[in-house]
Amino acid sequence: MEVYMKKKEQLLHKMAQYAEQDVMVAFSGGVDSSLLLKLAHEAAQKTGKEVYAVTMQTRLHPIREIEEAKRVCEEIGAVHIVIAVDELEEAGIMNNPVERCYLCKKHLFLKMKERASELGISVILEGTNEDDLHVYRPGIKALRELQIISPLAEAGLTKAEVRKMACEYGISVSSKPATPCLATRFPYGTELTYEKMAQVEKGETFLKGIGLHNVRVRAHDKLARIEVDESAFAECLAHKKEIAEYLKNLGFVYITLDLEGFRSGSMDVGINEVS
Repeated sequence: MEVYMKKKEQLLHKMAQYAEQDVMVAFSGGVDSSLLLKLAHEAAQKTGKEVYAVTMQTRLHPIREIEEAKRVCEEIGAVHIVIAVDELEEAGIMNNPVERCYLCKKHLFLKMKERASELGISVILEGTNEDDLHVYRPGIKALRELQIISPLAEAGLTKAEVRKMACEYGISVSSKPATPCLATRFPYGTELTYEKMAQVEKGETFLKGIGLHNVRVRAHDKLARIEVDESAFAECLAHKKEIAEYLKNLGFVYITLDLEGFRSGSMDVGINEVS
């Protein structure tokens, strides 16, 4: 508890410093960026400055994420800006390269910096946390190159601590599961299309609709590899016929349940960090 409180105090102190001027927050609507936006907004209310929450409208994320981001932004009370992008064409990631996350992040944050410049803003904050620094996250390299600030990581807050703090502040998405981009459902080197990603999105939406929580449908050509928490295996198998039927109707031929269960970044096995 003492360590957590020190991290919290450090974070609040830094947010007060950032709020001495207008700031921009990269806002996905997930728990990390929501906590960051909440703290920035509260700090700015004391200084009379403005906080702009910028959400990138991208087809690499489920469409419902935009509506969720709008809702959470309204709850917090920050100014919300939505920027539409087409990463497949604009960021050069159509073949799902190993450095996809780096290329995509650089493209998105360059767009964000352009908008920040138009608004006279020099400080952009984003929600990388401490845990993100210890797994394969090539996008962090782009953040550093563009001098984007990551206050949660700087304070050493882990994902669990971010959720705890978000709960303390009454943020509605404090327990929301992570929702990484749909390109993470495909092996590196696979041609990405919006049709393929829509296929995966529909499959995951169906699985969540029958009561499964942490869900990934990893697409290996015609094979759908389902990842759910091990505690949900029985529930998944109880619906195996309807799951198989639904996924086959989407175009998959083979349907499998991954016996290792849900794990973030399972497509990154054997991939070394981009230097």
